[in-house]
Amino acid sequence: MFKRIGNLIRGFFGLFISGLEKQNPEALLEVEKENLRKQISEYNKGLAAHAGLCERLMSQVKREEKEVQELTAKARAHLKAGNRKLAGEYALRLQKVKEEHAANVEQLEDAEKTYEELKRARDVSIKQAKEKIESLKRGIDETRIAKATAEMNEMAAGMINEIGGAGDTLNRLEEMVREEKDKAKGRARVAKDSIDTTDLTMMEAERSALEELALAEFAAESGIVMDSEPGSSEGPATEDEKTM
Repeated sequence: MFKRIGNLIRGFFGLFISGLEKQNPEALLEVEKENLRKQISEYNKGLAAHAGLCERLMSQVKREEKEVQELTAKARAHLKAGNRKLAGEYALRLQKVKEEHAANVEQLEDAEKTYEELKRARDVSIKQAKEKIESLKRGIDETRIAKATAEMNEMAAGMINEIGGAGDTLNRLEEMVREEKDKAKGRARVAKDSIDTTDLTMMEAERSALEELALAEFAAESGIVMDSEPGSSEGPATEDEKTM
């Protein structure tokens, strides 16, 4: 029974955590990115240790190459000088150093090959992990955009329904505006038709006659003979005409 209760409690906690993960995918992604960085750091430590082994083998091989050259020169020199015993001792040491050198060269080649394979495996794993993270980021963004689009569509649908329900009110308002506009046009037409233009014409003729009379009096006072009709093309009066 206690086991069943424990399973039930774990199930509740699992559902609760799953719900939190669904609500916060960015946080979960950041945790995975941090885990990836830690894994890369640990892997690089191991890779650095292997690289150190390669460097030690490389140094050993270089020392052995130098020792081979020295022993070869000493053995050759003693042999030419007739010191066969010393020449034999150097030759024996040279043989052992060459054997160790060959073994170390083989180990160095294997170590370098392993290092390159480990480095390539690290780079491939990192590349795949980064691609997966970028894909998840795009998926999260697309999901967020899809949710926002769905919410906007739902809002738009609600607005359309509300506007459709208010159609009668809008139609009545449109009819009221049209009636008021027609009434205003009718009042303007009536006011225009009620204006008496006869008085205006008489006033304009009277003013024109007064202007002509004032102009004739001014011309007589100034000694200027005016044309009989306005707009005549005759030139100005001569001195004799002015005297007369």
